[in-house]
Amino acid sequence: MRLLVQLIYNQLEVDFIASNGTEKYYIQSAYAIHDEEKRMQEIASLKKIEDSFKKIVIVGDDIATYTDENGFVYMSLFDFLLKKNFI
Repeated sequence: MRLLVQLIYNQLEVDFIASNGTEKYYIQSAYAIHDEEKRMQEIASLKKIEDSFKKIVIVGDDIATYTDENGFVYMSLFDFLLKKNFI
């Protein structure tokens, strides 16, 4: 008897990983997040990372910086580029 097993992978990725000494930052970028489905798509890979380093979602839209229930920081691209000492 022969058993065939098919594995299906959903590959998830983080756009950028930055480090500064012993600190690490996971950065996900999105042009826009207009609904909950898109938000969940963007943070799926971040949710699978089980360490306590900062996870940031950078959005092309002009949004106010906020932290969600997962501890992920959302901010606009301009704030990310122009705010000193954010990271």
